[in-house]
Amino acid sequence: MPAPRLPAVDHDGDARVAVRSRFRSVNDPRRFALYSVEERARSGPALCNDHTLLVVREFRRVPLLASTLALTVFTARAGQVAPVIATLALFAERAVSLFQPSYLLLARSLEQPPVAVVVTGVHEGAALQAARSTAFSFERLLPELSPMLAREPEDYVYDAGAQVSGLTSLVSPHAV
Repeated sequence: MPAPRLPAVDHDGDARVAVRSRFRSVNDPRRFALYSVEERARSGPALCNDHTLLVVREFRRVPLLASTLALTVFTARAGQVAPVIATLALFAERAVSLFQPSYLLLARSLEQPPVAVVVTGVHEGAALQAARSTAFSFERLLPELSPMLAREPEDYVYDAGAQVSGLTSLVSPHAV
């Protein structure tokens, strides 16, 4: 996805936006993904890079205690959409017990069915206390999934935008 044009106005005053998170590409800091949940359908034309996400699996712990949010985009090869979604769904179910994320969402794009997105919210401190080397990882899944993908998964990390005096790891109250 090319870097989308970010809105000129802040969504804090927009009653339609219930949740929003901005993510920065791990590989290309000029690329961003903006994830938002709206209470009602948007009026007017959508940007060409917008995706309506259909939830496949979702898990959340209450309250959400996350120090890191991440978004990973998977793009299936032609004819491999169903196996990719099924593999990611099984991984999501196992990841809930293995990584114990605060939040996990697996969704697919309505507009571009080969595109699937996994959003994770984890508490890195809790992962380290549980003696896990990483808070969340797709490393074990990639050997099985890679032959079905059109390209390598794209990793994005939460980008709070403005730095808050040394507290760069805080998650926005509007984040998922």
